Amino acid sequence: MDYAFDAPPVDRELLEFAVGLVGRAGQMSAQGFISGHWRSHLKEDGTEVTEIDVAVEEQIRDELSRHVPDDGIFGEEGGTASGLSGRRWIIDPINGTKYFTHRVPLFSNDLAYEDEYGPAVGVINMPMSQLMIVAGRGLGCWVLTGRDPDLRSGRRAWVTERTGLGGARTMMHNPAGWPEELLSALHRRVFLVPSTGVIVALVTGRADAGVIAGPPLGYEDVAPMPVIVTEAGGLVTDLGGASVLEGDMSVLATNGRLHEEFLQLVKGLPRNRDVQALTHGDY
Repeated sequence: MDYAFDAPPVDRELLEFAVGLVGRAGQMSAQGFISGHWRSHLKEDGTEVTEIDVAVEEQIRDELSRHVPDDGIFGEEGGTASGLSGRRWIIDPINGTKYFTHRVPLFSNDLAYEDEYGPAVGVINMPMSQLMIVAGRGLGCWVLTGRDPDLRSGRRAWVTERTGLGGARTMMHNPAGWPEELLSALHRRVFLVPSTGVIVALVTGRADAGVIAGPPLGYEDVAPMPVIVTEAGGLVTDLGGASVLEGDMSVLATNGRLHEEFLQLVKGLPRNRDVQALTHGDY
């Protein structure tokens, strides 16, 4: 499912609703982070989930059920609730739970909305930084700040205009899971920097590109990306050039001008390494 350039703009009131919804979720997760009063456990896939993840998703689901009762919902923790409208919301209540549990304030609250035309709304909220990136199809991409983000006071988000691949500032997410071939190929051509949020850095001009490889992401991780990156003037695919929503769940996000060169640079390279075998399961 690709971004539909010829689709009508999403309703602005719906975008404003999404801002408020994620803003409230961010306040809950920030309070939980600061208090430290929560329990966690490992899910069947080996990833960690906390009581705050579950509570934040439940809050979002409750508000969606009241405001748009006919829409479907997919959440990382609660799974799928089918709807009647053909539209759906995708929730990642705390993207970066490992950051959250390790007391690193780089987690985010992510939300996406898909209608009959495809990706329509994307929100990435970093509550500890009081920074929200929100985009609506045909309405642009916006940077909102403060404890109570407001779309009316936001500023437009834009990617950089860099045209040369050499030395391009490139966020790398989860390099521990990258194979040597991918890391070496990029290291030789671009300026690799640790990720503090690939998509946020790209659309605010702090990076020219971002690469996510290693263990595949979940759909909830990538769902907000197409509308956010596109409305900021960039381009996002998987590392093979396929739709980021239908590819192998790797990510290449660029300012658009550099995208083809990046794809050629990583063409045919492996995208994952066996981290579990390397660390005997201690990763």
